[in-house]
Amino acid sequence: MPTALSIRREHRTQSLLSSLAQETDPSRRAAITAEVVELNLGVCDAVANRFLHRGVERDDLVQVARLALVRAVGRFRLEAERPFLSFAVPTITGELKRYFRDHCWMIRPPRSIQESRARLDQVGRDLEQELGRPPKISELAAATRQARQEVAESLSAGGGYRPLSLEAPLDGRSAQATIGDLLPADDDQLESLPERLALRESLNSLRPIDRMVVHWRFAEECSQSEIAKRLGVSQMQVSRMLRRILGQLRESVGS
Repeated sequence: MPTALSIRREHRTQSLLSSLAQETDPSRRAAITAEVVELNLGVCDAVANRFLHRGVERDDLVQVARLALVRAVGRFRLEAERPFLSFAVPTITGELKRYFRDHCWMIRPPRSIQESRARLDQVGRDLEQELGRPPKISELAAATRQARQEVAESLSAGGGYRPLSLEAPLDGRSAQATIGDLLPADDDQLESLPERLALRESLNSLRPIDRMVVHWRFAEECSQSEIAKRLGVSQMQVSRMLRRILGQLRESVGS
């Protein structure tokens, strides 16, 4: 329910926005914009606080939210005949979500997982208010009409914002055993990991038929003649295809 303070703030905001719409002097427009922003900073910061504990410092969230508030002042139109905050709050929320999507993943999952994670966050907050406790995976799945496995996968992606350090203790308290202790100690494999990951990414960028040829040649160890029979082409064409594919992979991995 609106308080007397919020009603006065809304009236003052609307009055300032009316003045802003008629003002042409840049310095006066800047002063009016600053006053509108200052009036609504409390609401702005409250929206930013909704995104706490996701691996981003509060100061960064507040900065993004306040810049979005300034943009909202510039984009608001009085002719829409609605309160300013009904436009500003969704604008600020959208900017914060875009900030997380574009800047805050140290390990970036697929876009579908990112969008699912954002949707689950909102549904989870609503369910927690309704149930009086954090919702279970089954309840989130029912509310979003997703499979339990999809919900679990999306929720686990939250670790991509700020993954645990390899020096983090396994039990969260003792430093005697760390996550790094669980990793294999094969130095050769670890040293070649960046190259193998780059190669995998390059292979995924190939056309399906090119990936198939690479699989036949290097996984099944087929000869060029055998590949030619499978494709219904000549051995010379397969040789040229392999040269082209390998050249493409070398260029991609080396770039």
